[in-house]
Amino acid sequence: MTRRHAFTLIEVLISVALLSIVMLGLYSALSMQRGGNKHLFEYLTKAIENDRVIMVLYRDIMYSDGNLTIKKGEFDRLCIHSTGNSLYGLSRAKVCWLVGKEKNRFLRVEGNDYKLPLKYDDKVAVDLAMDHIVLFDVTRKKGELLVVLQAAGGEPYTFMLQGIMQPPKKKMKKKVRRRDSVKDTNQSK
Repeated sequence: MTRRHAFTLIEVLISVALLSIVMLGLYSALSMQRGGNKHLFEYLTKAIENDRVIMVLYRDIMYSDGNLTIKKGEFDRLCIHSTGNSLYGLSRAKVCWLVGKEKNRFLRVEGNDYKLPLKYDDKVAVDLAMDHIVLFDVTRKKGELLVVLQAAGGEPYTFMLQGIMQPPKKKMKKKVRRRDSVKDTNQSK
């Protein structure tokens, strides 16, 4: 008769303890991987949203008639007086990009005819584009427009548009007073 060898109770307990240690290590690695994936997903989502904002700003300028107002200060303010890039279905829209004082929020204001600061009855749409802006600078020289935008903790976005010419200023005709012209004709007689 052959005798069959079985595991002793101590051998089973040691193997269960070793298996538990390995499983805890695998669970810890899996948990770290999940946390890393969640962080990466949030970063990529934020980067995609920021890219969309930059593309809207780019299109606003690109589809403009070139009539831009740049106000320099701690943060620049860019007003595009007429653009074909409307997020709200306007045929031509006035769009202003500015950094708000509260939490340095980057805002896009779209409407037809308004002036900043906004009044209560202005019909505009104000969109929050980005939070915590540390740099917004717009520089214009000889048909070139350089835009730099950076959020806290992020890489700066920079782009340059060429051929954005300021429309020629309309020359105002001198108004001839009627009384003066009547006097001149009377004196010449």
